[in-house]
Amino acid sequence: MKKFGLLLAGGIAALILISNIGPLIGLAVSMVVLYFIFKQFLKTDSTAKKIAWGIFGLFILMATASNVPAILAIAAAYVLYLVYKKWNDEKNTYKSDDPFVNFEKQWDELKKN
Repeated sequence: MKKFGLLLAGGIAALILISNIGPLIGLAVSMVVLYFIFKQFLKTDSTAKKIAWGIFGLFILMATASNVPAILAIAAAYVLYLVYKKWNDEKNTYKSDDPFVNFEKQWDELKKN
């Protein structure tokens, strides 16, 4: 039952990620452009150029903000990561150095035989 829940959560997360791949790419591109604009803004000494870079940066910032659905894609990618991590997670409760836990492990093995 646990695997079915993980499969269902992973499938829904994959569908959300695939459906929001466009805004995710748009967000990545606009963030890279915004980074370069910021670097150019810091390099320039002219006030007119700073104003121009600031206005251009404001337009790119608005384009970046229009890709808000990309946040859903990032969350879906994180859920996929968690599902992948939990899928192969084996519960080994006998890894403790506690002698009583090791006794329980040995007792379980004796009961199986």
